[in-house]
Amino acid sequence: MPSPSPSPIPDPAPDAASPPPKFGRTFWILNTIEMGERLAYYNLRVMAPIYIMQADNPGGLHLTAGDKGTIYAWWAAFQSLLPIVTGGYADRFGYKRTLAFSLALMMAGYIMIALLRDVPFISNYWGFFLGILVLATGTAFFKPSLQGSLAQNLTKANSSMGWGVFYWVVNVGAFIGHYLPSAMLALSMFLPGPLHGEANSPDAWRNLFLASALFTAFNLLLLPTYQDVPSGASKAESILQVLGKTISNILDARLIAWLLIMSGFWMMMYQLWDLQPNFIADWVDSRPMAERLAWLPENLHRVLVESTSRGPQIPQQVLLSANSLFIILGVLPAAWLTRRMRTLEAMLIGMLTATVGVLVAGLTMSAWILVLGILCFSIGEMTTGPKKNEYLGLIAPPGKKGLYLGYVNIPVGVGVYAGSKIAGYVYGHFGEKAVLALRYLAEKTSFGEGKGWNGDISQLEAVLGVKRTEAMAKLSEVTGMDAFTATQTLWDTYHPQLYVWIPFAAVGVVSALCLWIFGRMAKRWSDMNA
Repeated sequence: MPSPSPSPIPDPAPDAASPPPKFGRTFWILNTIEMGERLAYYNLRVMAPIYIMQADNPGGLHLTAGDKGTIYAWWAAFQSLLPIVTGGYADRFGYKRTLAFSLALMMAGYIMIALLRDVPFISNYWGFFLGILVLATGTAFFKPSLQGSLAQNLTKANSSMGWGVFYWVVNVGAFIGHYLPSAMLALSMFLPGPLHGEANSPDAWRNLFLASALFTAFNLLLLPTYQDVPSGASKAESILQVLGKTISNILDARLIAWLLIMSGFWMMMYQLWDLQPNFIADWVDSRPMAERLAWLPENLHRVLVESTSRGPQIPQQVLLSANSLFIILGVLPAAWLTRRMRTLEAMLIGMLTATVGVLVAGLTMSAWILVLGILCFSIGEMTTGPKKNEYLGLIAPPGKKGLYLGYVNIPVGVGVYAGSKIAGYVYGHFGEKAVLALRYLAEKTSFGEGKGWNGDISQLEAVLGVKRTEAMAKLSEVTGMDAFTATQTLWDTYHPQLYVWIPFAAVGVVSALCLWIFGRMAKRWSDMNA
């Protein structure tokens, strides 16, 4: 356990006329590797919710919201909780060596996700799940090794701008990654032989995931181009000694309290990326926005607009790319504006702003209001996200940058694990349009009379004899409503937005209140007051 009162961290007091901070060659190579990793990751991540469970996607796995919640929970656990240990190993065995190992694991994960669907005796659920666990393990080694190396290249004077640049690069990769899936799924139609696949077919999805493996391979070519940065940690420790140090350093009640507060915040935050894709595909009407793009050339129009039963719509991944775009435009100004603020105060402002954004984005069917909510959310994210890394980088004792920047993933792991399980239940029971269509058939139409449904959502398909994938078509057949009217009717009848988003926003409010209390108490602790 670290001493509660080491030498205080000096307050940043840069002179107004001081030159802008300089970053070395290694800093930029590391940022390039990060951008490539995010490009590959978001090529998968922004489409995974649709691929896993969306009932009206013909080439998807058509698993349930509960299945998706379980997959995402363990994805988060492996990807974000393993760095508790892997951060210490990155310090011990070297950042560059750990990066090479992590990239190889991530490539294997993407290939497994792409190909295990076609392997006999492995179900779609387990094939995808196993690939995700390998990918997540690789990411768990990647994050602390890259971020620890980056932290060694930053000083007190340039850490705010340095982490701002890093977060900017992350979102450049994420922004491009949001548009790759539409282009890659469309491109599959023009590929020859075994690579050919019609749009949204299983073959097209396979090509999408193989593309992520290819992007990851490019990063391996960058590793020999820079010299590794010493971590300052002992190289004589055994694997068990590293594990013991990892556990002992985290057993600080103040650090645990901060990690728990941030876990609540990231529980709310990640639902924009993990649950909102399905919510948009089910409920948000972007026809007015799509109609404004009718003048675009056909190939570009195919990427930005998709044909659905509700007419032309903007794909969910394109709408959500506004999050990355806003951060690209704003994160460096935000880093500059907050460079002299306490990191804890900046994070508090970000939490409150992001919570407002979640409510604005979640409580509407309008794509225009959704984008406004994403703007608020993004302002909160760009204020909080880089600062959490900066905070742990500043309070980390010498030789433990990778270890502490492994801890920064704990709130994501805990928050997303709990949030995914909650979202799986809540959305599966109260939010998914296909499920609510079945419920409407059972409760509001003559088709459901006499079927004996007892209110158990999991029994709806069996009782009605209608699959989730056919629910909306059956509802239109029974009621005569078109897809747009049926969607509006389900929204007005069951109010999915309230059940899905109010609980997560409440978590955000509680987390902000707790961080405010922690910030006031931290003024008494010189080693935590950053």
